[in-house]
Amino acid sequence: MNRRKFFRNGSLFTLGTALINPFQSTAAPVNTDFIDKNKKAKNIILLVSDGMSTGTLNMTDLYLSRKTGMHSHWMQLYKDNRVSRALMDTASASSIVTDSAAASSSWGGGFRVKNGALNVGPDGQEYLPIWQKFKKAGKMAGCVTTVPITHATPAGFCVNSKSRNSQDDIANQYADLKFDIMMGGGQQYFDANTRKDKVDMYAVFKAKGYQIAKTRSEMLNTSNDKPILGVFSEDALPYNIDRNSDEKLRETNPTLAEMTQKAIDRMKQNPEGFVLQVEAGKVDWAAHANDIGGLLYDQVAFDEAIKVAIDFAEKDKNTLVIITTDHGNANPGVIYGKKANDNFDNIQKYKHTNEWILNTIKPASTLSEVKEIIAFANGSTLSDEDAKTVLSYYDGLHKEDGGLYNYKKLPFKAFAEMQQKSNSVGWISMDHSADYVELAVFGPGSALLKPFIKNTDLHYLMLQAAEVENKF
Repeated sequence: MNRRKFFRNGSLFTLGTALINPFQSTAAPVNTDFIDKNKKAKNIILLVSDGMSTGTLNMTDLYLSRKTGMHSHWMQLYKDNRVSRALMDTASASSIVTDSAAASSSWGGGFRVKNGALNVGPDGQEYLPIWQKFKKAGKMAGCVTTVPITHATPAGFCVNSKSRNSQDDIANQYADLKFDIMMGGGQQYFDANTRKDKVDMYAVFKAKGYQIAKTRSEMLNTSNDKPILGVFSEDALPYNIDRNSDEKLRETNPTLAEMTQKAIDRMKQNPEGFVLQVEAGKVDWAAHANDIGGLLYDQVAFDEAIKVAIDFAEKDKNTLVIITTDHGNANPGVIYGKKANDNFDNIQKYKHTNEWILNTIKPASTLSEVKEIIAFANGSTLSDEDAKTVLSYYDGLHKEDGGLYNYKKLPFKAFAEMQQKSNSVGWISMDHSADYVELAVFGPGSALLKPFIKNTDLHYLMLQAAEVENKF
C-alpha cells in the first residue's frame, strides 16, 4: 500500500473522522486570528514528555494552579481552545504496551517496529528516519533531552539501529549525519575513557565543525553559526527539583527550556526552516521509580519548554508545535480522602527527589538520621515504624527489584507507598502502560489532526504539514 497516498486521501483517519471528539468544547472554535492552520509549516517543534500518563499532566496542572494560581501552559492551551487535540494509540509492532524506542520509531520512521528497535522492522527493513528526510529537504534538524542524547527517543527520529542499547554506535551515527544541534546527557558515550572502542567522539565532532559544550555557561556562549554538541552529564541530567536545590547543579546543567531556546536560536535563521525534538526524558524515569518529586518538577520543566516553543511559534507564524507523550507510565493520580487537598499540597514543600533521599541514606544511617534526611527533603518526616522499614532495605532484610532504572535496588516502591499517607498520590505500577495518550497541535498544519490517531500517523502528518511528503 502507498502510505503517502493513503495519508493524503484521508483514509488513515477513518476511525477518527467517525468519532465525535469527546474533548471538543461547546465554547468558541479554535482561535485562528493569529495563525493560519492550513498554511505550510516551515518549522516543526515536537515536544514529548516521555512516559507521561494523563494523571501526570493532571497533577502538574493541579500542583501549579494550587501553588501559583496559574494553570500549566499545556492546560492553558486547552482552556483557551488554541490547539487541535487528539488521543493517540501508542502500540508497537510487538506489544500493545510500547517502549520508548518503538514509540519514537513510529513517529520517526512511520512504521511500527518491535520494542527495543530503532526504525528497523521485524525482517530487518530499515525505515528512513524523519529528521534525515527533513535534512535532505534542506531543513536544519536537532534534538534536546534531559536523558542521554543517544537515548531511545531522540535516536528514533535520527538513526537506524537493531538495538536502542547500542548508544556508542548511535553517537557515531550522529556524527556522520551532521545534525545541527544535539544536546542532553550521555558523556559516557562520547568520552574516549568510557567508550568501548576508546574513540574520542568529542574530537570527532569538533573535527566536523561542531562547538562542544559541557556546561550551561558553555552552551549559552556558543554561537549560532556553527553546529552544537552539548553533553552535560555522565548519564542523564539531574532531576529539576534536585537541580533547583543545588547551586552547583544549576551552574553546570541547563534547563530543558534553556536548551530549547538555544536550539531555536541556532536554527531559526535557516531559509528552509528547521525541525526540533524536545524531550523531557526523566519524567519517564521518575514514573518508573514512583518518584513524585522527580515526576512533577520535571513535568513543570517540560511545561516551561512548551512556553518557549509556543512563544516562538506565535511570533513566527510558520511553526507547527506538537505536544505529546510516547506512552503512559505508572498511571499516578491523587487518591480520594478527607485530607487529599492538604496532603497533595505537601509536595510544594519538597526540596529533593526520592532518588536523592534514598541515595543519601546509607547502611550505617541511624533511625534519627533517616528521619532527618526525609524531613529535610520532604518537609515532613516518617513514623519510627516506617523509618525502620526503610532502613531494613539497607540491612539486607528486604529487597526491591522494581523500577527500570533502579540499578542499586533502592526501596522506591516501598517509600512511595509511605509517602502516600502524606501526599495522597497513588501509583498502579512501576512500568509503561497501554493508555491512549494526549496530543496537542498548534500552528500551521494543525488542521490535519483528527480526534483519534495511531502513533505512526504523526510521521505522515509532519511530512504533509511541511509539504515534503512527495519527496520520499
